[in-house]
Amino acid sequence: MARRGILRRSIYKSPAQLRLMVVPGLATGAALAAMRDAVRAGITPLELDAIAEDAIRSRGGAPNFMLEPGYRHTICANVNEHVVHGIPTDRPLEPGDIVALDAGAVVQGWNGDAAITAVIPDPARPEHTAALEKLSEVTEAAMWRGIARLASAAHLNEVGEAVSGYVRSHSDFGVLEDYIGHGIGRSMHEDPPVFNVPVKRRGPEVKPGLVVAIEPIISAGGIDTVVEDDDWTVTMADGSMSAQWEHTVAVHDRGIWVLTAEDGGASGLVPLGITPVPIP
Repeated sequence: MARRGILRRSIYKSPAQLRLMVVPGLATGAALAAMRDAVRAGITPLELDAIAEDAIRSRGGAPNFMLEPGYRHTICANVNEHVVHGIPTDRPLEPGDIVALDAGAVVQGWNGDAAITAVIPDPARPEHTAALEKLSEVTEAAMWRGIARLASAAHLNEVGEAVSGYVRSHSDFGVLEDYIGHGIGRSMHEDPPVFNVPVKRRGPEVKPGLVVAIEPIISAGGIDTVVEDDDWTVTMADGSMSAQWEHTVAVHDRGIWVLTAEDGGASGLVPLGITPVPIP
């Protein structure tokens, strides 16, 4: 879930606290994997919501999105021009849709948060499908560049340089600036903010104990958004399609580990020259 408001506390976790974040990260990743296996034309976001909830609860967790005041679902399902905080509906997904699925789990008071994007192929419109797949692929690749930069960064805001630099060198897509990543731990949204574009200040030092959700949200058009009447769903002002990818990442004294990926992020990081190291 993109950052709306944050809780301010120490941004660095102890080694014992990092270990406590492993299980909620894996529960979050399991929810996304279950939805990724199920998403197809004809399924509804509400059905995907139930699948994600079952995956989280079967691993001893609870959906942390339900802890957000006024929100009653396990996931946010952002279809087409809906970019973040989309409330799951009973409208079946259709060929040619793009949907970002965002979920989080809490286990013993510690949180995970992650998101994927899926494209529903439309055989009648192969060019449309290809354009959506490129949007998702560029967003995912930008996320991995941001995570890889975290492994070598001196300060956190280098992540935004890596994310936006990749997007702008591989597309003319827009990088949203109003919805960003965040620290995570006892609360789903904590300091520090994780920008997806370069900013003037350097941000906090990247050192062991830092845990952040790196979360690029990319638009096929402009970057301006509007909030719908439900006070949750955020829509692209120009109606353009968007994509979102997110992982929760921990920095420890031996390297980095992607908490919400079963393999710790190896599939995305090893091709970039980074080998993730499990939290000791």
